[in-house]
Amino acid sequence: MTSKQRAYLKGLSTHLTPIFQVGKASLTPEFSAAVDEALEKRELIKLSVLKNCFDDPGEIAETLAGRTHSSVVHVIGKKIILYRPSKKDPKIQLPG
Repeated sequence: MTSKQRAYLKGLSTHLTPIFQVGKASLTPEFSAAVDEALEKRELIKLSVLKNCFDDPGEIAETLAGRTHSSVVHVIGKKIILYRPSKKDPKIQLPG
């Protein structure tokens, strides 16, 4: 993913609200499966890491990206933005 594409996706994600929260249990297989489903439907999602989760948000983002075959767009503070184009019906067109 190029920096131009990453910047475009960051702009799209500013109005998103986090649809998942990573808590004390951190990353369970069920949580990863739910994120995978959400990525297929929405392509671009935002997650929030709660204060009671002691894992590093950057590591959580990389692990989730690996499990869901997605790209980490941005990690800022305790917010994570992930992107993966839909296999069936891609909606987001990335710039060149």
